[in-house]
Amino acid sequence: MADKKAAPLPASSGGLMRFFEDETKGFKIDPKIVISIPIGLIVVSWIIDMFAAT
Repeated sequence: MADKKAAPLPASSGGLMRFFEDETKGFKIDPKIVISIPIGLIVVSWIIDMFAAT
């Protein structure tokens, strides 16, 4: 029986890049949260800067 790890991988983009859709272990974070946290921190820092400058 052949091992699945030894099977040839499908190539895309002329073999220059390989893309896997395998799920990896770890935290799954919604992209909206990833974008909103830095934007929120920027807004909070602007507000603090406005109050500190007066």
